[in-house]
Amino acid sequence: MAKLSKNTLAAHSIFTIFIVSALAENGSSFARSMDKKVLGMKKEKLSHFRLYWHDIVGGKNATAVPVVFPSRNSTTAFGMISVIDDPLTMGPELSSKMVGRAQGFYSAASQQEIGLLMAMNFAFMEGKYNGSTITILGRNTVFSKVREMPVIGGSGLFRFARGYVEARTHRFDPATGDAVVQYDCYVLHY
Repeated sequence: MAKLSKNTLAAHSIFTIFIVSALAENGSSFARSMDKKVLGMKKEKLSHFRLYWHDIVGGKNATAVPVVFPSRNSTTAFGMISVIDDPLTMGPELSSKMVGRAQGFYSAASQQEIGLLMAMNFAFMEGKYNGSTITILGRNTVFSKVREMPVIGGSGLFRFARGYVEARTHRFDPATGDAVVQYDCYVLHY
């Protein structure tokens, strides 16, 4: 095989860089910078929502259904997974106005305490937020007075959302396992 001179290698490298740059400018790259206004992203605002999450685990109208049961040896329900479609209301009573649903799952993810991994969308169905969602993913130690979980995104009016929620148990029935939790949601969005 013939040896190439340093000048030939340098010229080849410059030519390669030129071709790659030209291809990238012509749109052959899979990523590009964009102006936020193209997506309708104007001024970012902070919104606060206070909602009540109704988790009904028993009876004929259950909104939380276990799909994986915990280990028999666990005192914390470790390993349990429940799928949820919980009503979100304006007030703590289930009869108050429903503004959306919490859809997703929670899993008992701690062996030392009752700590849940929450993965859910708050799917709004009221007013200008109808059809929009915020996505919450985080740790919920249910017997703590206040639990904080991050908002990691959203859709509709909540595209590019970020923020956090604070959860406070409003009512818990140990006999049934049903719970009403107040969620204060602080969401930055466009």
